[in-house]
Amino acid sequence: MNVLLPSSALAPAGEDGALLARLRALLPDIAARADALDALDAAAPEEDVAALAEAGLLAAPLPRALGGRGWGSEPAGAESLFEALRLVGRASLPLGRLYEGHVNTIRLAAHHGTPAQREATAEAARAGLLFGVWNTERPGIALSIDAGGVIRGGKVLCSGAGLVERALVTGRRGGEGPQQMLLVPLERGTGRASNAEWRVTGMRSSATGTVMFDGIAADETVVLGAPDAYLSQPGFSGGAWRFLAVHLGGVEGLAEALRGHHRRTGRGADPHQAARFGQVLTAAETARLWVRHAGMTAEAETAEPDRIIAYVDLARGAVERAALDVLELAQRSIGLQAFTRGHPAERVARDLATYLRQPAPDRALVAGAAAGLALDEAVGDMWP
Repeated sequence: MNVLLPSSALAPAGEDGALLARLRALLPDIAARADALDALDAAAPEEDVAALAEAGLLAAPLPRALGGRGWGSEPAGAESLFEALRLVGRASLPLGRLYEGHVNTIRLAAHHGTPAQREATAEAARAGLLFGVWNTERPGIALSIDAGGVIRGGKVLCSGAGLVERALVTGRRGGEGPQQMLLVPLERGTGRASNAEWRVTGMRSSATGTVMFDGIAADETVVLGAPDAYLSQPGFSGGAWRFLAVHLGGVEGLAEALRGHHRRTGRGADPHQAARFGQVLTAAETARLWVRHAGMTAEAETAEPDRIIAYVDLARGAVERAALDVLELAQRSIGLQAFTRGHPAERVARDLATYLRQPAPDRALVAGAAAGLALDEAVGDMWP
C-alpha cells in the first residue's frame, strides 16, 4: 500500500522485477495461510517457505557471482530487498521474520565465509534450504565450544526452529572470550528444536523455540569469520533496517485492513473516521520513507559508518512510533471488531504489536540522538 507513488514507480525492472512479480502472485495465498496457521499451536509456515524457494526468493540474497541477485549481500540489491521484505511482511509478519533472518544469514556467510563456505551456502540456498540467525541465550542455556572443538548448549527464541536447516549462531570457546560465529547444518526432525515454550499473543506461526546443538563438531566448515565479527559495525546496527522493512509491511497490511473495513461498512465518509484514516496513511508513508532511506544509506558502499548507525537508530524509533499510531488508530476506528478473531485487522495487529518488541529501542533512540548532535562537527550534516 502506497498512496503517494504508483506501484510502477517503485518496482525494480529486469530479473529483479520478475522475481518480485512472482512474489506478488504468492501474497494472497500466503496471507490466507497466515490466518489458518495462527489458529494452531506451534504451527510453522512450511508451505510458504517452500513457495518462496520455488519462486527463487531464497536464492535471491546470494551475491550475483554465486547465482543470486545480491538482495542484502550487495548494494545493487538493496532496492529490491526493501520491496521483498515489505511485501512478505504485508502478507505475513511471521514469514517476514523468517525471510529477514534468511537474508541476514546469507549476508554474513557471503561477507565472512571462506570460498568453500560461500559455495556451500549458495548450493544450500539454491536447493531451497532456509537459513536463520539465532543469538539469544538465557541462564542455563548458553552455547559454547569445548576444548575438543565440540558445540555444547543452545539458543532460545529461535525463529524458524525446526524449519531452519542452516543456522548461524554465536558461541564462546570454553564459555569465555569473544563471540565466534558458527554456521551449523541442521536436519529437520532430529529433535533438537522445541516450540513448547512459545506461548505468545502474536507471531504465533513464526515457529519460534529453543534449539540445542550439543555434540555438533565446530570444524573448519562450521566456524565462520573472525572472533567478534558478528558484532562488527556498521553491519550489526545498520542491518536493523531489514526488520524495519518487515514492520513496514505489517503497518501497510493493517492500513489496508482498515481501508477494507471502511469500504465494507460504509463508515469511511464519517469525518472522524476519515480524519483517523488520513493519520494512518500519513504514518504508513512516514514509516516507508524512513525505512527506504535507512536501507539505501546502510547498503551504500560509500556511506560513513557513523552516519549509517545514527540514521538506522533513528529510523527504529520513527517506525515504532508510526506503527503504534496505526495500531491505536485502526483499533479505535474499527472498535470491538478489531479484537474479534476472524476480522482482517485482528491477527495483523497482534503480530505487529509483538514483532515491534525489538531489543533496546530506547538505547537506539538515545544513541541516534547523540550521534546526530555530534555529526555537524564530525562528518557534517546527517541528512544527505
